[in-house]
Amino acid sequence: MRRPRGEVILTSAGDLLVIRPKRFVLPMWLVVLGVVLRWLARFCWWCLRHPVAVGLAVAAVVLYAEHGLPGVVVPLVLSSAASALWRWRDEASWWRWCAGPLLGRFRHVFVYRRAWHEAMTLCGLAETYDHRPVLPKLLRVRSDQALDVLTVRMVRGQTPADFQKATANLAYAFGRRHARVYSERPDAPPTRTGYWALLLGWVDRVRFRDRPSVVYLVLVRTDALRPVVPPFDAPPVPDFTALPLARREDLGTWSLRLLATHVLIGGATRSGKGSVLWSLVRALSGGIASGLARLWVIDPKGGMEFAMGRPLFARFAGTSFEAMADLLDEAVAVMRERQTRLAGTVRVHTPTEADPLVVVVIDEMAALTAYLQDVDLRRRIASSLGLLLSQGAGVGVLVVAALQDPRKEVLPFRDLFPTRIALGLTEAAQVDMILGDGARNRGALADQMPRWAKGVGYVILDGTPEPLRVRFSYVSDDDIRDLARRYPAPADAADILAQVGRESTPEPVRPPLPRKPSGPLLPDALRNLLDPDGGSEPR
Repeated sequence: MRRPRGEVILTSAGDLLVIRPKRFVLPMWLVVLGVVLRWLARFCWWCLRHPVAVGLAVAAVVLYAEHGLPGVVVPLVLSSAASALWRWRDEASWWRWCAGPLLGRFRHVFVYRRAWHEAMTLCGLAETYDHRPVLPKLLRVRSDQALDVLTVRMVRGQTPADFQKATANLAYAFGRRHARVYSERPDAPPTRTGYWALLLGWVDRVRFRDRPSVVYLVLVRTDALRPVVPPFDAPPVPDFTALPLARREDLGTWSLRLLATHVLIGGATRSGKGSVLWSLVRALSGGIASGLARLWVIDPKGGMEFAMGRPLFARFAGTSFEAMADLLDEAVAVMRERQTRLAGTVRVHTPTEADPLVVVVIDEMAALTAYLQDVDLRRRIASSLGLLLSQGAGVGVLVVAALQDPRKEVLPFRDLFPTRIALGLTEAAQVDMILGDGARNRGALADQMPRWAKGVGYVILDGTPEPLRVRFSYVSDDDIRDLARRYPAPADAADILAQVGRESTPEPVRPPLPRKPSGPLLPDALRNLLDPDGGSEPR
């Protein structure tokens, strides 16, 4: 047995002799000094992390020492008045720079930190290392009018998918109904202009840097999507890269990037698909009247949805399936003409009055692809749709389709739609069919829509796989009639090729290439057996 160093203590318990080194006991004054230094270091670190709070506290102490109680009350009254005036003039910036940070800090300390250990453990996000529990760390809480954004540092070995699987558990753990988990910051860096743009740009690079060990948990504190969203103003010149269609949960505006994409809208009956389609028509109305956009509309329900806005549309088919197939064939002809003309010049079509954007809007698409009884007509429609979806986005011939059943049997080319919107659905599996695999686990609970949530749906943010919950504007019948009266399509908009003085040239007929005569494929002995005449007479 190795002999212990230093002074030893011998103790005996019966026949057992225990040898252990003497315990070193620190003097009490040294223990107290260590604790004081430790808390002093923590206090200094806290002051460095919260300079605003420290500055306000120091200012309050100085004012109280110099002027007594009025020296503290008067600045509070003046700052409150200034805050009220600020909120009245610009509520968005008031929430961003004043109320949001204060509310976020308050909820960080008194709401989330108090329940953090229990919530992480019961939601299955706590790990064990070296017989000790290891929890994700809550770094920061940012608040606005409706949301709390929690910045969380994950435990080593965890991924954002672990948090996304527990999204619903986290929401109810903190007393909320809706939550989402983002692997990157949900807000985009702002566009800086002016004298300080260079310096602020470097600051944004640090703020929005890639942080793989951090996830962002967004909790909906106040559901801003309950009120009906009024229609957005129709811009005279639409921006096809940012068409305002819906309200976000943070009270911002969600804009659709329509240029060079196709849009698929999935939702059950009475879920609000009409709100999405008419919000899009309203956003394009200025371009319809000016000639930048042309709407070709197919309404298999006999025109029950779109007949009221007929003056807005360059082409309309609502009763005859033959006419619907002809409309799609003509859209393919426009696509072929543009491909021939633009090949080698540009890769993405730019809408102009001479070469407008063509948007083919199809309501209840399953009536054309699955429920149509005429097999030949259904194949013809499917062939045209396949060509448009696979080749039309780059030349400005786009498809916007709505349907109730997103199964492959109903819509075989579902994967050709880059942009997808999921409204209220009837089955959980349909959410992944519309938005992609794993969308429901990431928080897109489109199958759990309440009764009031007509026009509420989930969309995918550009460049990120996490869904965003929005509510589309409600366009009433009176608004549709007003749009049809104010923004009618030009009289010559029915035929784009005739309007711009062009014709769709068919593919040139190429003569077959001459082939060299080849010898027989069978041996002579076998040919003689198969040919009773012996090949003496020509056949």
